[in-house]
Amino acid sequence: MPAPGKDSPNGAAAPALADKIAALNARYRHHSATEVMRAALTEAGRIALVSSFGAESVVLLHMAAVIDRAVPVLFIDTQMLFTETLVYQTELAERLHLSNVRVIRAADIAREDPDNTLHQRDTDACCDLRKTRPLQSALAGFDGWITGRKRFQSGTRAALDFFELEEDGAQGPGRIKINPLAHWAPEDVQTYIEENRLPRHPLVARGYPSIGCAPCTSPVKPGEDPRAGRWRGQQKDECGIHFVNGKLVRTGATT
Repeated sequence: MPAPGKDSPNGAAAPALADKIAALNARYRHHSATEVMRAALTEAGRIALVSSFGAESVVLLHMAAVIDRAVPVLFIDTQMLFTETLVYQTELAERLHLSNVRVIRAADIAREDPDNTLHQRDTDACCDLRKTRPLQSALAGFDGWITGRKRFQSGTRAALDFFELEEDGAQGPGRIKINPLAHWAPEDVQTYIEENRLPRHPLVARGYPSIGCAPCTSPVKPGEDPRAGRWRGQQKDECGIHFVNGKLVRTGATT
């Protein structure tokens, strides 16, 4: 399979990749999340599962482990995560027998944020330093990646497809982004976890339905958007890993 974007002189993703994504969306539009996961791991090329080991991460991790326990799992340790997240990551990887978890950390924190206060001045710059750049570097050898995004999580995710085209940016060639749980409702997540007797992140019981870095995550009140506790009080509800050149990536076939 040619590298994504190779055929395009201006660096845009190759038309063949967009066609492949359209075909995958058409084929799997009525299929289950498990079948989409299987397609991701068997039909989409070299794929990594990117996991925050957050509130609902156990669902995708379990689905992937059932199919292939050696799937590359990329875990970004921003070095500002809750201690509970770090413990949960270790315990969950062991419980699911995931054999290829890769812990990703930024290389430039000491130079760009020596006193760990960048998040107080510029949350976007902090996310870029600690999450976006390390992830893009880690994804360099992959044709695509699996995310846990769902339509219900926020307005910016309301039109997610199972398969998306992540177009070229400064960070590298176009890739496939796969969202197996795109159409799931909150009760679907809860049911899957209960039926498979999976352990929840310990902060969920304390009012954290969406969990990021400790300084920028707060509990959510009943009735609030599940992501209301992320960067509370700011015009921001995405960390930046789902952006290319500053724009939210939500492209691909609409079926």
